[in-house]
Amino acid sequence: MSELASKFAKRRAIEEGSAAPSATGAIFNPYTEFKELSRKEIKEYTSTFKKYDVNKDGKLDLQELKYLMEKLGHPQTHISLKAMIKEVDEDNDGEMSLREFMLIFVRATRGELVCAGLTELASSVDVAEEGVGGAKSFFEAHANAQEKDKKNEAEIRAEQEEKREARAAAAARKKAFKEKASLFN
Repeated sequence: MSELASKFAKRRAIEEGSAAPSATGAIFNPYTEFKELSRKEIKEYTSTFKKYDVNKDGKLDLQELKYLMEKLGHPQTHISLKAMIKEVDEDNDGEMSLREFMLIFVRATRGELVCAGLTELASSVDVAEEGVGGAKSFFEAHANAQEKDKKNEAEIRAEQEEKREARAAAAARKKAFKEKASLFN
């Protein structure tokens, strides 16, 4: 098997869920890795993760996860918090990275979560469920994937338009300020 063919085979296995991506210095891109999640969901989960990552080390430790669960209204025991981390902890560091945090929601949509605390966490972060996970045939999955691509493009365009409008509003405020400031000269 050529090098290119083996890379394609590995990528296919990752997309099908039968293999995990290697974490050897690779940059984590949730938009390409978690195609089951919409851009809106990924942003919401990232925001939630960053909000509760108090020490800003890019990982949720036991205390941060405890705080998160309490704020979401689902307090957990020390043992259940450890079980929650262990279920998604791919690198066995005893903490939850952003990728591992997002795995909770991907596994929840697939119905693969074992720990009750993770199921509560997945249901507490409220974002509309989307994706092609429930497609029954190849053609339905293909049509849904195309629809999702269109939806992602629309979301990107909407984000770009919002940014343009914000820049235009800022420019208008700056111009108005300069005009008022010129009255004092």
